[in-house]
Amino acid sequence: PIAHGALYYVCNVSTCNRARTGLRFCTVSCWEVHLPVARHRESWAEERKAPSPAEAARQAAAESGANPGAARPARYGEGARSRPDPRQNAPARSEGPRGSSMMTPGRSSQEAVPDEVLIVGSRLKDYVRALSGFNTSDRVFDVLSDHVRRIIERAIDNARTEGRKTVLDRDVPKVSDR
Repeated sequence: PIAHGALYYVCNVSTCNRARTGLRFCTVSCWEVHLPVARHRESWAEERKAPSPAEAARQAAAESGANPGAARPARYGEGARSRPDPRQNAPARSEGPRGSSMMTPGRSSQEAVPDEVLIVGSRLKDYVRALSGFNTSDRVFDVLSDHVRRIIERAIDNARTEGRKTVLDRDVPKVSDR
């Protein structure tokens, strides 16, 4: 377990930071141990600070809907339910090669939308290779994800205009052939 208020490290790769995975490392050396298994192409360790006992108790109470004074402050790392979201207490994130933050700017925390890659990399790379024999840079996924977000936002607007809360195929704007 990682003590309250202690520094710890997380992998910058999103698959290591999902709710189910939630990998946290006490030192950079421990983070380096997972690299041969994870086989990341490009990764780095991000420094975070574990919440104080009071913050952990508040977060646990908020998750369970209980009285904040009644929540037992557990050591960070005990039990999946008591783990706070590491992004809430993280220091300002330095821009890495991918440079994307976890939340879309301009939205309140209640409207927070994940800003992550929406494209299945291996499928896209296979498609490009089969179509042209070319390789695909990892930076393409962020750009394509931004395009997909804009298309979906327009589709949502189209569904909303028609009074529906379901996005249908007809709501997605057609891409003209070049």
